[in-house]
Amino acid sequence: MSAPLLAVEGIEVAYHRVVTAVQGVTLFVPEGAIVALLGTNGAGKTTTLRAISGFLGLDDARVTEGAISFRGEQVHNRPPHEITSRGIVLVPERDKVFPNLTVAENLIANVPRRGARHGERRLAALVYEQFPKLAELRSREAGYLSGGERQMLAIAAGLMCAPDLLLVDELSLGLAPLVVEDLARRLRAIRDELRISVLLVEQSAAVALAIADYAYVLENGRVVLDGTPERLLAHQDIQEFYLGGGGARRSYREVKQYRRSRRWYG
Repeated sequence: MSAPLLAVEGIEVAYHRVVTAVQGVTLFVPEGAIVALLGTNGAGKTTTLRAISGFLGLDDARVTEGAISFRGEQVHNRPPHEITSRGIVLVPERDKVFPNLTVAENLIANVPRRGARHGERRLAALVYEQFPKLAELRSREAGYLSGGERQMLAIAAGLMCAPDLLLVDELSLGLAPLVVEDLARRLRAIRDELRISVLLVEQSAAVALAIADYAYVLENGRVVLDGTPERLLAHQDIQEFYLGGGGARRSYREVKQYRRSRRWYG
């Protein structure tokens, strides 16, 4: 059984050294997989992503228990630039682009890391191939783009760093369903083309499970369920709470208390 590309094992994250936001979270991202991290607002999804990417320090937070390993080396509590240089790149939830720079300038502001498998020309060609709208808008300032166009540009800018693991925070936030479906399809095509791995944080289970190979559900800072998309889509409580199939929406804890299922290493 091969070791995962990313292993997050039993981490706890504390803000201001007193407030615990994430408790005992364990998840794995195999090479070449798309893994989704699902949950409602406040579940701990973004905190987990920041712990992996190194951006916790900006909020006076740190991993206080457990470990995060990338290619077998521990990376938790390291600075963002060091983690990025290893091949982990974050597409954040907000402040995704430089609004006063053009589309083309936003892209060239990000350069492939040293030792990357793909060079700048190869990545730029792929970006414009997968997001032809960006090619049309390359001279437009990013501040004048629509929400969907900004999301395209944010993903494209992340890809220009030549990641081995791309972290995407809230792909669908504030976007129309058709735009989100198109972005999700393109994200999967990019994964296939570049042979990278993706960890997708998402509120919309329908969006995430349509492209993911595996998924974890967070509630109140804990993983409460994990499995393949097929397993989760067939789960009655997931259908009720996340897919709107059970009438009036209730608190997830009121639906059922889950037990962790088997771990998946790829």
